[in-house]
Amino acid sequence: MAENIYENLTQLGGNSGEAPDNPDQAVLEAVPNPEPGTDYMIRFVCPEFTSVCPVTGQPDFAHLVIDYIPAEKIVESKSLKIYLTSFRNHPGFHEACTVGIAKRLIDTLAPKWLRIGGYWYPRGGIPIDVFYQTGKVPDGVWIPDQGVAPYRGRG
Repeated sequence: MAENIYENLTQLGGNSGEAPDNPDQAVLEAVPNPEPGTDYMIRFVCPEFTSVCPVTGQPDFAHLVIDYIPAEKIVESKSLKIYLTSFRNHPGFHEACTVGIAKRLIDTLAPKWLRIGGYWYPRGGIPIDVFYQTGKVPDGVWIPDQGVAPYRGRG
C-alpha cells in the first residue's frame, strides 16, 4: 500500500480554525512537491494581511504576494493561511513582518527561489512597500509581475 504523504498534517482538516496568538506558535507545514523534476512558480496572494504596530498598537494592513519555485517541498496552503492569520495581533514593523514571513518559508521549504512583496497601506500618509528575494530566478521559469499597482488608493 502506498504511503499517505498527508497523514502527518495537523492543519488541513484538523484545526479548529482558531489562529495562534503569534507567528512563533503557528505551525507551517510542507508536503512533497508533486512535480519535483520541473521548475515552476507558485503564487500566494493575501490581500487582507493584518498585523499591529509595535509602538502604537494600531492595526497595519498589507497586500502580500508570495512567489516561490519549489524544490522538494511545497507549503500546505491551509497552514500558510493560519500562519499569516497569526500576525493579526502580532506587534511588528512592516519590514520585520514581510522579511520574517519569507525567512520562515525558506526555513520550512528550502525553495529554489522565493520572493515576497509586502504592499503596506498608508499610515500617516505614507505607504511602505517591502520586497525580499533570494538570488536569481532559475532559467526558463515564467515569473509574472506581482500585479500590485504603486499606491493610488490601492485596492
